[in-house]
Amino acid sequence: MSIIIIEDEKPSARRLQRMLTALNMEAETMLHSVEESIEWFQNNEHPNLIFLDIQLSDGLSFEIFETVDIKSAVIFTTAYDEYALQAFKLNSIDYLLKPIDEDDLEIAVKKYNERAPKQQSVTLDFDDIKKLLVNPIEREYKKRFSVKVGQHLKLINIDDIECFYSENKGTYAFTQEGRNYLLDTTLEQLEEELEPHKFYRISRKFYVNINAINDMVSYTNSRLQIKLNTFKEQDVIVARERVKDFKDWLS
Repeated sequence: MSIIIIEDEKPSARRLQRMLTALNMEAETMLHSVEESIEWFQNNEHPNLIFLDIQLSDGLSFEIFETVDIKSAVIFTTAYDEYALQAFKLNSIDYLLKPIDEDDLEIAVKKYNERAPKQQSVTLDFDDIKKLLVNPIEREYKKRFSVKVGQHLKLINIDDIECFYSENKGTYAFTQEGRNYLLDTTLEQLEEELEPHKFYRISRKFYVNINAINDMVSYTNSRLQIKLNTFKEQDVIVARERVKDFKDWLS
């Protein structure tokens, strides 16, 4: 079975790809914009199943269907609420609200497998959809964290955090004032909570704030070393397989 993911937030796309792999399903292609998707569909055999984000960086993903006759099943991945989605007159298999839950994904895949023999091409009522999306819902990202300091709770604004990193099975936030705070979360969970234009996961161990980057230098094995404004506790290295995406993210 062939699967593609259309999602403009690359960390979210990669997370979904890993979740599908855990279900023994492989999404070999990831597309990130309306324009890129249209070109891909015009030049490639259509997949069996599409995981489709509603709002992409250059427009609504429904514009893809206005240009290309898509002959694939669709599972929507979206931050839109249930009531708006109930009004979509389309032949989608299911929808998944972000952040995507593993159990919900497994249920949606099961629905696809049950209905796949009967699945026809997607049809959309664009007039109804566009009326619903005149004022699209803005994605809400984490603005602050609450951390325990002794017997007290302290609020840390997201803009004050230079980086997040994992160490000894804990996840820490490092702030501009040079302090570390232990968080009750994981780097994987942060992928759905951090503004993707501001924070980037450069390795399995580090997330960095673009505004905290002071310098970047070449490092061994085609990697990059990041110099942050305040964080000096250990080397901050961009993993080799993420260097290209990281450079794209910077621009």
